[in-house]
Amino acid sequence: MDESLLIHSASHSYPVWIEDGIRHHTAELVRKAVPDYTKVFIIADENVGKLYIEDILSSFPAESRPDYTLLPAGEMSKSFAEYERLITECLQQGLDRKSVILAFGGGVTGDIAGFTAATYMRGIPFIQIPTTLLAHDSSVGGKTGINHPGAKNMVGAFHPPHGVIYDPEMLRTLPPEEWRSGYAEVVKHALISDKPFLNWLMENVQDLSLLQGERLKELLKKSIQVKADVVQKDERESGIRAYLNFGHTLGHALESYAGYGKLTHGEAVASGMIFAVRLSRAELNAALPENELRKYLASLGYRLDLEKEAEAVKLIQLMKKDKKTAGGRINFVLLEEVGRPVLKRAAEETLLHLLENEVAK
Repeated sequence: MDESLLIHSASHSYPVWIEDGIRHHTAELVRKAVPDYTKVFIIADENVGKLYIEDILSSFPAESRPDYTLLPAGEMSKSFAEYERLITECLQQGLDRKSVILAFGGGVTGDIAGFTAATYMRGIPFIQIPTTLLAHDSSVGGKTGINHPGAKNMVGAFHPPHGVIYDPEMLRTLPPEEWRSGYAEVVKHALISDKPFLNWLMENVQDLSLLQGERLKELLKKSIQVKADVVQKDERESGIRAYLNFGHTLGHALESYAGYGKLTHGEAVASGMIFAVRLSRAELNAALPENELRKYLASLGYRLDLEKEAEAVKLIQLMKKDKKTAGGRINFVLLEEVGRPVLKRAAEETLLHLLENEVAK
């Protein structure tokens, strides 16, 4: 079974397999990714576990089926308490440095399972088995972490997986809001990479409920490749990897303002991207298709301009906690044009003006 993509990190290269039904070959792929592993332990989202854990377990010989633990669904699981519980489970399972953790679920599961793998015995291998569209983004690149009550993803580590096993069949049980949540990241990748990809999306994806088969696989490969191209040049986010945060400066602030789990990540990022496009036009005089993008996202069911429902001053305070902020000054990823992202310092008065004033439509 050949990999669909090969991602290069500083420590190792790892395959991304994308194929319908591939979850039934998990044991074979784990052995390909980590040939000399001693033990497998699965950290699974509780909802995903109810639907698919038996498919994963049955791919292993009966005498070596891995143990597993279930995570409560939702962003609240990325907590210190849950992290401590997982480390304790690893100890009780007798995992060693050649053991493998399988992160089976969406982005939340991948983040905390990856952070557990990154820190247990100072780092053991892990493999991502993403089950949401959103996790196509977070499963590649090696960012892992948990939330602090004061800020999202504030505690974490760079720890690339040893493989990604992506079975699009498992996306079929996702509710519409989860499709929208993940698709926002696909649109982000198109905006920071090139106009042909954005045009392809607008022409080929007009109803997320119909996204499946070869078109879905093509979309996943295109989107993951954009991220891989950036991460391979800047794995530890010292430069251009910040471009992957397009839409996230305000997006993360909106999530924090609402309370973790109250907004989907993609909802927040969609509003964040529209705001970043507005800021790009104001600061860079950029010729960007704001109206077309706004109409396209709205046609897919996104609620936009969520910042209008929040306190502008509070949002600015939250944006100052963003990891791109330096010396208390907020840095934004903006677009000179589609496919040409730049990192720019944003004046607070400009942000306040755009946050508080009605959108010109």
